[in-house]
Amino acid sequence: MSMLELVAGASPVVQAVMGALLLASLVSWTMIFLKRSALGRAKRVADTFEKRFWAAGDFSGVYAQITERKKPSTGMETIFEAGFREFARLRMQQGADPRAIVEGAQRAMRVVTSREVDSLETHLSFLATVGSTSPYVGLFGTVWGIMNSFRALGNVQHATLAMVAPGIAEALIATAMGLFAAIPAVVAYNRYSNDVERLINRYDTFAEEFSTVLQRQAHVRPKTAPAKPAAEPTPVPVPAPADAEAEVEAAG
Repeated sequence: MSMLELVAGASPVVQAVMGALLLASLVSWTMIFLKRSALGRAKRVADTFEKRFWAAGDFSGVYAQITERKKPSTGMETIFEAGFREFARLRMQQGADPRAIVEGAQRAMRVVTSREVDSLETHLSFLATVGSTSPYVGLFGTVWGIMNSFRALGNVQHATLAMVAPGIAEALIATAMGLFAAIPAVVAYNRYSNDVERLINRYDTFAEEFSTVLQRQAHVRPKTAPAKPAAEPTPVPVPAPADAEAEVEAAG
């Protein structure tokens, strides 16, 4: 008997188990490829931004490049954007404490970092669930199929291996499908969890280094435009001596 014939001849419960495992396997493979693309893009963005950040002499120019482009910022760029925006806003306030300015920027970066971590960890819980439960689901289908096979043997007087073999074979297919769904999910979960942890460490390290830079700049107040000098009074013209004598003669 072929594999398709065994699946078609299985009991409804075993077929339902196989269908659920097949669906879980397809979804998990979709999540694996999506997560691979997302983590690869996050790594590339982090590498590119770090090189541009430490090579730039003016952080205002880096901030302007991020905010003026149409493409939304992601990953480490978002952390920098939130921290620098809050730093610039608090720095313009009169009488602001430098420590309060840096702490405000750090809070903004922590909030954005938390959001980025949540985005990176998306779908990882699904892979962990598939990897941990699929073998047991497949085992349930196997036990159910074997149980039905032995129940069928109780209704005959002469039991042979040919009578019980198809039922056991179709039951074991459920176990094989459970392993097929679980193994890639477990491997992907372990790999991607490590990648996410390394990205989180890079984000935290960047936030600390950027906070150190902001702490130095917080003690330097932004330059203000110099006040315009007061207008000098217009000098009153003094008549020359010759003009004064002429005025005296005219009066005489």
